[in-house]
Amino acid sequence: MDAFQEKLKIKMNEYAHGVYNSSKKFPKDEIYGITSQIRRSSLSVVLNYIEGWARRKNLVRINFLEISYGSLQESKYLLRFCFEEKLMDEKEYEKLLVTAEEVGAMLWSEIKRLDNKK
Repeated sequence: MDAFQEKLKIKMNEYAHGVYNSSKKFPKDEIYGITSQIRRSSLSVVLNYIEGWARRKNLVRINFLEISYGSLQESKYLLRFCFEEKLMDEKEYEKLLVTAEEVGAMLWSEIKRLDNKK
């Protein structure tokens, strides 16, 4: 991985930890519902990115990066849902959303870069 890819991985890690820490405050009756779902989707962003970079072939790598991007979109919806359900406050929501948008822009540029190489 080069410096850009490492920076993206660090930003994804920050996002996953932010979502995880935020979800610790969710009601206990949501542990198998929204808490589990938002944690899994945010972790899937970074995990699929890492797995993609472990692959040799660009088309396979792109596939994993696209899965990562899809998981990011899922987790962004879940963030909004949690905010609307008052499971997180506006400041926390906005901070996580900004991080998600940064990750999305960086990830999409990486997908496009690899797509142009094929």
